[in-house]
Amino acid sequence: MRLSSKILIRASGALLCATCCLAENKPDEDWPQFLGPHGNGISDETGLLERWPTNGLPIMWDKKIGTGYGAPSVRAERVVLHHRMADQEIVECFEAASGKPLWRYGYPSQFVDPYGYNNGPRCTPLLTADRCYTFGAEGKLVCLELQTGNLVWQRDTAKEFEVPPPFFGVGSSPILEGDLLIVMVGGQPNAGVVAFDARTGKTVWENVGEKNWQGVTMTGWPGELKVRWKRWDKQASYSTPVPATVNGQRQIFCLMRQGLVSLNPTNGNANLSFWFRSRVEESVNAMSPVVVDDLIFISAAYYRVGSVLLRVQPDHRSFNEVWRSTTLEIHWTTPIYHDGYLYAFSGRNEPDARFRCVELKTGRLQWDRDESWPLHSSHETPQPDVYGRGSAILADGKLIVLGEGGLLGLFKVNPQKPQEISRWQVPQLHYACWAAPVLSRKKLYLRSEDELICLNLAK
Repeated sequence: MRLSSKILIRASGALLCATCCLAENKPDEDWPQFLGPHGNGISDETGLLERWPTNGLPIMWDKKIGTGYGAPSVRAERVVLHHRMADQEIVECFEAASGKPLWRYGYPSQFVDPYGYNNGPRCTPLLTADRCYTFGAEGKLVCLELQTGNLVWQRDTAKEFEVPPPFFGVGSSPILEGDLLIVMVGGQPNAGVVAFDARTGKTVWENVGEKNWQGVTMTGWPGELKVRWKRWDKQASYSTPVPATVNGQRQIFCLMRQGLVSLNPTNGNANLSFWFRSRVEESVNAMSPVVVDDLIFISAAYYRVGSVLLRVQPDHRSFNEVWRSTTLEIHWTTPIYHDGYLYAFSGRNEPDARFRCVELKTGRLQWDRDESWPLHSSHETPQPDVYGRGSAILADGKLIVLGEGGLLGLFKVNPQKPQEISRWQVPQLHYACWAAPVLSRKKLYLRSEDELICLNLAK
């Protein structure tokens, strides 16, 4: 039977319309781990507000919470937050639509930050279909049932491994690679990174320490000396490991306190070690590596360390230094990479904060915004004109930015110039907002040291 041309045209039009609708309405996403579904701060969600009302975004719910710096994680309709109340670290699950508490699991904590920051956990929960993994400020690694909050297993890494006390507590979030839970434990002499069986909690392998750092050239230090390993040196940083396939081989990139290490996830063997740290003892590495093809970008803000771009060679055991610069000095956030450019907040402290765009392959500065706070301003007073050292995520073609004082912004992704579309000082938030925004199912979750708020970003 022959179809008329009108029927064919209508059918084609309907198919085109359906295809366009599918393209415009991608499925909503979970945000089940640190830096989201892909571990890089980028969401595939669309259908978000293109500009915000002048009086701010619709608030779905908000609540007072315990202390801590870790972001919440979201899976389906469950939001999980790890925070500290009184003398307990608490893993708490809420209903995403309402903020209604569903369950909580707590255990004692005596952690006191030696530098006067708050005493709550710093890591972000990791959620699977049926499990919730958390890593506390004292190194308690806990696995819970996601539906009930019941304990499955736990490990006390500070007691079980030889872990020198970290500067600011434990701050590297666990990741899942296949059936292995990869954790930057920081143990001596060779347990900087440990892989646990995700189902049972049993140790599968451990590596990083004296074996891979002893004798490595201290690149960037005067005289380019060789590393002489110290048994009491801290290994763990505040950077979360990044899994990636480079030159056809799966690897785990860990920015340790000493520098960058590439590990084979199957057995933990080290492929390469690159010295990258400040000469000052009281310093940290905190951003997660950015991996693009065979390029690895790392940065630090302590005492002019700056940034470096490495190219991993096909043998997986050597690399070339592509460029080194102080154009980006990233303290604790992770840059957003998009179409050849990095978008990141640079600066160690509030008075030297910048928001910048840098070309990845050359290190060339594309644009720069001064986001510094006044030298003697109080942390208790919001700074409505600047973001300070902010965090950013990418969704629906735009950057969602949260300043450390609670200023929320929306930017076009433009390597030629900064283009701010909207901004709003969230009244419930105040310094310090050091957790990056979390986006799931068109809901935006933000936290300060004592407040969690859920906003509606749907068109």
